[in-house]
Amino acid sequence: MADLFTVRVTVRGYETDTQGHLNGNVYLQHAEHARWELLRAAGIEQNALLAKGVGPINLESTIRYHREVVAGDSVDITCAFLFREGKTFRVEQTFHRTDDNTLVAEVCNVGGLLDLTTRKLVADPREYFRAVASDPGVFGL
Repeated sequence: MADLFTVRVTVRGYETDTQGHLNGNVYLQHAEHARWELLRAAGIEQNALLAKGVGPINLESTIRYHREVVAGDSVDITCAFLFREGKTFRVEQTFHRTDDNTLVAEVCNVGGLLDLTTRKLVADPREYFRAVASDPGVFGL
C-alpha cells in the first residue's frame, strides 16, 4: 500500500482557544488545507476546476479528538479520498503530533463535486478527478 498523502502544519498561538488548545474550527481549516494540497499534488488546481464549472463541496464533517494540541506543536495531517459508487466520496484524515507520532484527532468528511451551472452533484466524482488529474495516483486511482 502506498504511503498516505501528508501535510505538516505548525500550530500558531492565534489558532488556540481560551484553554490553549487548537480551536475546533481550525482543525477543519487545516484538514481542508491538506485536501487542497492533495488535489494540487495530483495536478488539480482550484482555478482549473472553476474554469471547468465544478467545485468540490463538503456535505458533512466529523472531528474526533484524542489528545490536546497546543501552540508550537507540529502535526502531520494525512489525507485519503475514498471513492464509492455514486455522487459522494469520503475523505479520512488523521492528525499526528510530529514529536511523538501521537494520534491527536481524526477528521472525516463526506464530499462531492458540484456542477456550478446545474447546482447538482457530478454523477461520478472518481472518474472526473481521474480525467483531470495529471497524477491520479495521488488519489490512489
